Amino acid sequence: MKALIKKLTETFSPSGYENAIREVIMEEIKELADDIRIDALGNLIARKGSGGKKIMLAAHMDEIGLMVNHVDEEGFIRFTPIGGVFPQTLVGSRVKFMNGLTGVIGAHILFRPSKLIPLDKMFIDVGATSAKDCPVKIGDVAAFDRPFEEVGKNRFIAKSMDNRISVATLIETMKKLKSTPHEIYFVFTTQEEVAVRGALTSAYGINPEIGIAIDVCPTGDTPDKLKKEVSLNKGPAIKIKDPGLIADPRLVKWMIKGAEKAKIPYQREVAVLGSTDARAMQVARAGVMAGNISIPCRYIHSPSEMVDYRDVQNTVKLLVELLEKKIEL
Repeated sequence: MKALIKKLTETFSPSGYENAIREVIMEEIKELADDIRIDALGNLIARKGSGGKKIMLAAHMDEIGLMVNHVDEEGFIRFTPIGGVFPQTLVGSRVKFMNGLTGVIGAHILFRPSKLIPLDKMFIDVGATSAKDCPVKIGDVAAFDRPFEEVGKNRFIAKSMDNRISVATLIETMKKLKSTPHEIYFVFTTQEEVAVRGALTSAYGINPEIGIAIDVCPTGDTPDKLKKEVSLNKGPAIKIKDPGLIADPRLVKWMIKGAEKAKIPYQREVAVLGSTDARAMQVARAGVMAGNISIPCRYIHSPSEMVDYRDVQNTVKLLVELLEKKIEL
């Protein structure tokens, strides 16, 4: 699974430009599903099983990125964010454009070193000496350029752990789920980072009885931490609430019962920031019973996001435990 995580996280596919990552995922799952299709918004939808409950599992495959909106006379590139890009993570970061061109994000940091530099005061330097010499055009897209690395024991860091680690989890679940009494749709969604668009359209098309998002969530286990009871290596976090979702209590109870029966460590998550594909699924059509399982992740929306491999493995175990049996809610 490590090789898969490395391949997924090192693929460049910001929101709206998911072709490359979709091709990687398709290659991994083409022999694992009963049916595979791509919808109009680019969501990759793989069905496994028939009968029982109609369940949609969603893991978004896009990542945050940058789009060029101006090139000045000296060849420096101004940009606008695609998704939640935080200024404090950017200066000195390397980016790669979809055409393979590499650049570094710069700013006039010496003038005001004690203040946060806004995005409109930053630029990308690709080594050009003039606008005519710059090989980048208005509308070109870039993503962070950081390799996958193993650090310490069982810890991985990479750009786009949000949410490629959940993509890897769904692929591994498809491999390990030998049989199921349900009709399960494994959906690798587009444009989650820009208002959860892919999950909304795919949920409308599938019309599931149950929708479960698999995503990452911030932890509260670092210095100057958030007041949040989620840590690395304490198991998947079963979401109860975030600003966009109140998880269906029946699903929360079902997930907790499944984890406890299988002796899988788990955490309870109440988030004060952000939301996931579960919000879009919950309000699709006439409404869907929706919930969320989160993989704890440090430094979300930075070029170096960190997860613990044991949390990933336990998330797979929990999903298999929940999906291989009949569901009584």
